[in-house]
Amino acid sequence: MRSATIDRNTLETQISVTVNLDGTGERFFNTGLPFLEHMLHQVARHGLIDLTVNATGDLEVDAHHTVEDIGITLGQAIKDAVGDKAGIRRYGHAYVPLDEALSRVVIDFSGRPGLEYDVSLMNPAAGDFDAELFHEFFQGFVNHAKVTLHIDNLKGSNAHHQIETVFKAFGRALRMALETDPGMRGGTPSTKGSL
Repeated sequence: MRSATIDRNTLETQISVTVNLDGTGERFFNTGLPFLEHMLHQVARHGLIDLTVNATGDLEVDAHHTVEDIGITLGQAIKDAVGDKAGIRRYGHAYVPLDEALSRVVIDFSGRPGLEYDVSLMNPAAGDFDAELFHEFFQGFVNHAKVTLHIDNLKGSNAHHQIETVFKAFGRALRMALETDPGMRGGTPSTKGSL
């Protein structure tokens, strides 16, 4: 099975992430950030990734360091779990609606980090969570997973719905990109021969 556990310990946060890319969507979260956990649940369920995240951080300051470092550690864990990328589809995409909101996510396991994030939230907070921190989460993720990620919220007037469509689409895009591509016959999906 394609799985990995990564621990990240700094003066600001202590994070442990375990992923199984061939899972069923099982999840366990202990982060002190219920709204983030709700979004990570979307990734696990829609990505069919088993995901465990344990995190403590300087939440007395704010959630920034914890959210960013969870993104970093998740990126490292997925990069380790996918290994040399032989036989994967490499590319994934998804459109996901939720009531009035609609988001599109496209991912490329290119080996090159890049984030295009076009999410204009109607409200900068979802409940008491600073929703602008999700940019930091995804920036940390792409930098350490070494993927190119395009995130576009196309419609929406409710911040919770906007963000949830992003995370559901992210999970679906991950699932597609990480699936085995029978046409590759175990080869690397690149004309370069490596990613």
